[in-house]
Amino acid sequence: MATSPSPFLDPGTHSAPNSLGILQLRRDHLIPTVLSSSTDSDYVEGKVENTRFGSFPHSTLIGQPWGTQILASVVDTGSRGSKSKKRKRGDTEGDSPSTPGTHETKRDIAKAAIASSGFVHLVPPTPETWTLCLPHRTQVVYTPDYSYILQRLRVRPGDHIIEAGAGSGSFTHAAVRAVFNGYLGEDGMFDSPKNSDRDGTNHILKKKRSRCGRVYSYEFHAPRAKQLRAEIEEHGLSSLVRVINRDVYEDGFCLDSEAGIDSAPDADVIFLDLPAPWLALKHLTRSRPSTAVVKSITTYSNPSTPSAEGSESSPQALPTEKLFRSPLNPNNAVRICTFSPCIEQVTKTVSALRSLGWLEIGMAEILSKRLEVRRERIGLQEEGLRGANASAATVSEAVQRLRDVEGRAKVFHGLQKEKQEEIMRRAETQKRGEKIEPFKEENKGKGKLYKEGRLVHRTEPELKTHTSYLVFAILPRQWTKEDEEKARKKWG
Repeated sequence: MATSPSPFLDPGTHSAPNSLGILQLRRDHLIPTVLSSSTDSDYVEGKVENTRFGSFPHSTLIGQPWGTQILASVVDTGSRGSKSKKRKRGDTEGDSPSTPGTHETKRDIAKAAIASSGFVHLVPPTPETWTLCLPHRTQVVYTPDYSYILQRLRVRPGDHIIEAGAGSGSFTHAAVRAVFNGYLGEDGMFDSPKNSDRDGTNHILKKKRSRCGRVYSYEFHAPRAKQLRAEIEEHGLSSLVRVINRDVYEDGFCLDSEAGIDSAPDADVIFLDLPAPWLALKHLTRSRPSTAVVKSITTYSNPSTPSAEGSESSPQALPTEKLFRSPLNPNNAVRICTFSPCIEQVTKTVSALRSLGWLEIGMAEILSKRLEVRRERIGLQEEGLRGANASAATVSEAVQRLRDVEGRAKVFHGLQKEKQEEIMRRAETQKRGEKIEPFKEENKGKGKLYKEGRLVHRTEPELKTHTSYLVFAILPRQWTKEDEEKARKKWG
């Protein structure tokens, strides 16, 4: 089965029809759009993206190298072609305008004229750009957070990741890129696309590998899970990501009920973005935890929450008659990260991790600020130019500037002194020479104008990130008597 590469994993060198593209208006303002060459549109130029910087027909976006600056086009956004004619109240159905997709598909797309101003940059979809422009259904995990999480969890190609609390799918796209090592076909071989040629042709390599990287994403809210599943399908990641609508607090992470067969994710990495992650930890063990441990973990929650109801009967979460199957990889150590905004959640999670045998437990917090990097022009010759720093670039230039300032100040004060003497002579000839005294008293004690006001500074805005706490831990692989015996025979 030939698998078409996802634009998030192999976007190619040029934009293509029916693929996702990102229009970058500013550094932090991006617009996602599916590029279409169809004539089924309100405009004679075909499908058009209207932005604050102008209109951009898709005909000017398709076939362009990624990173190209696209100039705005002149598009009549008022009449909107022949489809803008609204049907009057007395019109019959036969007199109504034609519906989209009939005779308009036969007409040719009109070539758009270049506008006098306005442009955007066409960039390929990546987890970083998608995080900035995805449709928000919940609070998302931003790039500074998930980049540190994936690095700290040592995610590698071929790993299996469990993600609970998928939300808007920001972490999902970053995780699938980190574990991607090829597409698994029907013949058990990997379809691994190499870099595309200049003509846009993708070469497929058939390789035999032991494991295909997968992401198992769990979401409790059914509408969010449905929408995320549709986005994963549109982005060409359905063969690598499985979205499951489930309450992991009660039902765990195994896929028996979902797939109809006895299967488990065999996860190497776990990421929990849940309100109460400690309630899901009882399912993330090598073997069935004891009733006392499960009961102690369940009582951590608030009795007023629905998830904690019936905490006294906590053994029902893991019934004894059902065979326990661990969702973890039995051959390797498993690493976990929980994402919690409150320190109270952290303490409950750490207590549950210790009760269930997790080791090397630690907490981290991501605090970062944006650095503004720009080219600055320095020199007195730049005075008056916008964005330039009109300050001395060398010592000689500064000394010459001081001499010029002192010379102008000397001339100025000389003129002021002559003017003041003339005023005083006129005042002496008048009968009431005290008229100038109120003026002196009014301006007495006032400082110089350039020294007035407060000296303030403003920091750069912070990067988009959560004020949350990340708890990390490791669960070693289970060491049995058979493993000990094999080790003794091999190493003595």
